[in-house]
Amino acid sequence: MTTTMPKATTAPAGPAPAAPTRRRTTSRRRSTPLTIAMLAALAYFLLPLFWLLVASTKNTQDLFNSFGLWFSRTPQLSANIKATFTQDDGVFVHWLLNTAGYAVVSALGAALLAAAAGYGFAKYRFRGDRAAFNLVLGAIMVPATALAIPTYLLFAEVGLVNTPWAIILPSLVNPFGLYLMRVYAADAVPDSLLEAARIDGAGEARIFFRIVLRLLAPGLVTVLLFTLVSTWNNYFLPLIMLNDPNLYPITVGLSSWAAQAQNGGAGAGGDMLPLVVTGSLISVVPLVMAFLLLQRYWQSGLATGSVKQ
Repeated sequence: MTTTMPKATTAPAGPAPAAPTRRRTTSRRRSTPLTIAMLAALAYFLLPLFWLLVASTKNTQDLFNSFGLWFSRTPQLSANIKATFTQDDGVFVHWLLNTAGYAVVSALGAALLAAAAGYGFAKYRFRGDRAAFNLVLGAIMVPATALAIPTYLLFAEVGLVNTPWAIILPSLVNPFGLYLMRVYAADAVPDSLLEAARIDGAGEARIFFRIVLRLLAPGLVTVLLFTLVSTWNNYFLPLIMLNDPNLYPITVGLSSWAAQAQNGGAGAGGDMLPLVVTGSLISVVPLVMAFLLLQRYWQSGLATGSVKQ
């Protein structure tokens, strides 16, 4: 007698039950020493700007008799700004335009030259390329003030002293910008893209201006801003190169006003010291605007290469 076992019934296949997921609890660690250090750094950078804003609202008496980090009872910021722009027949406007011209032309030229040279060092091989690049690295170590007197003697021989070119041409040479663009171009510009462009018949100049410059935009903006700030704040080179007040940048012009203030000079709008402080505040505003307008290029450059295509 044979017995038959009943067939096991299988339940219809369905979706497997989801495994229990662990909830990741992210807790932010707070470090008191780190917080104190960050607040100290914030105060270090912002307090001078705050003092400059506060001091621009005061007259000479309030600058010496009132608390330095707070406004006076009778603020006169608008009066100081008006006096700054009208002093000496509006020479401050000439200084501001001169500084903007020197800085913009120097920044654009230095950024373009650094991009071209950095791209050449990164993507081309030629005899003596390593020695030339090591020479550039050595030039970074030389302070700009050490080259001011030789530059003056050289420009005096060719008759460029007391001209705008005496400020623009030395500012076009930026060894650190060249080094930065060389490092950036080595990773930001793919060799396959260059080969594809050459196969399509594009020349080297067209590849550089139509393709490479777009890929180097974040690094290009970085060099541009560095050169813009250094040229805008340059004092020693214009001091020895220029002797015409109409060619002065803001740094040398405000220094001449400060010398008048120390000698007790007074202008049509009152004492000179509030004008020096107010002019310093006005000179900071274009740099802040430049950083705010160009920071988006840095933000786009930070994400370059983070997503795999």
